[in-house]
Amino acid sequence: MSAGMTRDWSALPSANSLWAATAEPAREFPVLSGERQADVVIIGAGYTGLSAAHHIARSGLAPVVLEANRPGWGASGRNGGVITAKFRLSFREIDAVHGRAMARRMYEIAHESTDMVEELVSEFGIASANLTRTGQVKAAHNETTLRAAIDEANWMTREMGDAEVRILDKRGVREETGSDIFVGGVLNPGSGGIHPLNYLRGLADGIARRGVAIFQESPVLKLRRENGEIVAETPKGAVRAKQAIIATNSYSDLTDATAQMQRTLIPFRSAIVATDKLPRNLAGKLMPTGRTYTETKRMMRWFRMVDNRVIFGGRGAFGKQDSQAAFDALRKAMVGIFPDLADIPLAYKWSGLVAMTLDQVPHIGRLDDRTLVSMGYNGAGVAMSSLMGRYLAAFVRGETPEVGLLDIRRMKAIPFYPLREPAVRMVAGWYQFLDAIGR
Repeated sequence: MSAGMTRDWSALPSANSLWAATAEPAREFPVLSGERQADVVIIGAGYTGLSAAHHIARSGLAPVVLEANRPGWGASGRNGGVITAKFRLSFREIDAVHGRAMARRMYEIAHESTDMVEELVSEFGIASANLTRTGQVKAAHNETTLRAAIDEANWMTREMGDAEVRILDKRGVREETGSDIFVGGVLNPGSGGIHPLNYLRGLADGIARRGVAIFQESPVLKLRRENGEIVAETPKGAVRAKQAIIATNSYSDLTDATAQMQRTLIPFRSAIVATDKLPRNLAGKLMPTGRTYTETKRMMRWFRMVDNRVIFGGRGAFGKQDSQAAFDALRKAMVGIFPDLADIPLAYKWSGLVAMTLDQVPHIGRLDDRTLVSMGYNGAGVAMSSLMGRYLAAFVRGETPEVGLLDIRRMKAIPFYPLREPAVRMVAGWYQFLDAIGR
C-alpha cells in the first residue's frame, strides 16, 4: 500500500472473543483531522503504546497516540490474559550462553513486568481487569518433561533464589486442574491472569482522562522527516513530533510506514476457544484454585477458568484469518485433558497474531535519533509490553536503561523472509509430530 492509498480500517475483522463480549463499553476516540504538534507520536494503542504514553506524560512531555483501528483491536485485546514473569528463552539458557549477570538482569526485568501490570491496574483503578496473582502451574504430560521441569525449577531456586517455586506430584496437579492425564508439574506463584480487553480499555480511558490525546481509525500511512521533526501522516491529518515510537508488534504490516519492522518478526497465529458456562458441579471440579495452566508439549497449550468457563488456547493456527481446523484441534486437545467437557458447547472462538523473534526475546530501543521501537513479545506480552512503556519513556528522555538481551542492537532480521510462512508450518508440523509420539 502506498502512502497515498487508504483502506476502510473500520472493516478490519474484530475478534469474536469472550473478552469483547464481556468487556466494559469502549470509550470513543476521535479520528485525527488536521495537523497536531507533540513531543512524541506513538503508533499503536496497545499495551506498549498506552503504557509509553502514560509514562511519557508523567515525565512532563506531550504524547499523541495514533491507532489504525480502535484501542485493543490487535493482540492486546485478543490474547489469553495470562501474566507471567518469563521469556520464551529460559533463564537457565540465558545463563549458559550469556552468563550469570545477564540471567539475573533478565530475571529482574521479567518480575518487574508483572509488578508493572499490578501498578497500572492500581494507578487507574481498573477493577474490571479482574487481576489475579494466584500463580501458574506447568503441567507435565510425561516423565521426561516432568524431570526437565523439576530440574529447571531446582536450578531457579538454587541459582536465582526463586524460593517460591513448588514441585507438584501427580495428585497435586490433579487437584489443581481436575485432570488425571498429567504426571506432575511445577507451580510458580508469581504469575496470574487478567481480563485483557478491560485492562486495555482501562488504560486508554485513564490516560485520556489525564489529557493524553488518542486517535482511533487513524492509521499512519507515512513517516517522514521535515525541518528537524518527524511527521506521521494519516488519511486525514498529521502529527509533527520530536520523536516517534513504533508499537505495532505483529500488526506492523498494516501500512507501509511500519512494514519494515515486520522483517524482524515471525507472525504466528494463536487460537483460543471458550466454552459455555459450566454446570456448577463441573465448574467447581476443574481448576478450582483459579490459577493459569500450561502444559509441557512443544506446541504448548494453556488453559484457565474465567467466569465458570474454560478458556483453552495454543499455537498452531496458520494463515491470516481464523482457522476452523485450528479451533477443532484446540477442542480435541481440550477434551483430551478434560473429558467432562466433551458435551459442553463452545461459546467463543477467536485468534490473533503473536510476534516471534529469532532469539526468542523482545527488543526495545532506538532505530535512529528520532525513532524508537518495542516489539516481539513471543507470546508473553501482557506484562512485558506494559513494562516496555516505562523503558520507552526513559529512552525518550535521553536515558539509556539497562535492558539486557532486549537491546534492539541485538535484533536480527528474518533470513529468507518471503519463506517465513512455509518455514513456520514445517517447524510447527515437526513439533506436532514429536508431541504426538511423546518426545
